[in-house]
Amino acid sequence: MDRPITTLFMLMSVDGKISTGATDDLDVDRDFPKIVGVQEGLHQYYEIEQTTDLWSLNSGRVQKKMGVNSKGMPNKSSVSFVIIDNNHLTKQGIRYFCARSKEFVLVTSNADHPAFQVNEDNLHIICQSKLSLPDALAKLKSEYGCQRITIQSGGTLNGLFLREKLFDYIDIVIAPILIGGKDTSTLIDGKSLLSESELSQLGVLKLQECMVLENSYLRLRYQVIH
Repeated sequence: MDRPITTLFMLMSVDGKISTGATDDLDVDRDFPKIVGVQEGLHQYYEIEQTTDLWSLNSGRVQKKMGVNSKGMPNKSSVSFVIIDNNHLTKQGIRYFCARSKEFVLVTSNADHPAFQVNEDNLHIICQSKLSLPDALAKLKSEYGCQRITIQSGGTLNGLFLREKLFDYIDIVIAPILIGGKDTSTLIDGKSLLSESELSQLGVLKLQECMVLENSYLRLRYQVIH
């Protein structure tokens, strides 16, 4: 395989939502700890997260929502981060990830991205004229030695990974809550299928493990059938 092995690892509600609402002011990381019946078992997701791959991919929009553009500098971790972003991260956000990451790779199609104004030894930029996930993943493996990577991005970017057959494994922690709302982001968003001829773009899964966790949480692990 000319790209890293990929795993989508996400926390979602029973109805598949990965946010508590349709605005950036609402977020599961901020809101779930406030909800009785959900807060008690939430620690399990973060404990499992600590066991995921040493390469992690996310989007600039999600990271902006989490406040990286205004956070203080974090401690260095052993994880290398890949962020796909055109206009959400500021120079402060870039410096945040440089401080946090073993290696930090920004994937962008914005030739004027603030990252080009930051000089850090562990900052690498993959600049594309148009986003190509297959090309970005191939470069991560060939140029930076990335063998396995965990995907934790938003529903739209997850949709691109799905349609381009770039998921190998799915690892989902389900919180005991229903959120609802047709405009609230789900595990997989993006463009909907419109005809039977497009059914080949669906992702068929083979269950590897179903774990009943504490406090009514579940963990489901699947292999994607290519």
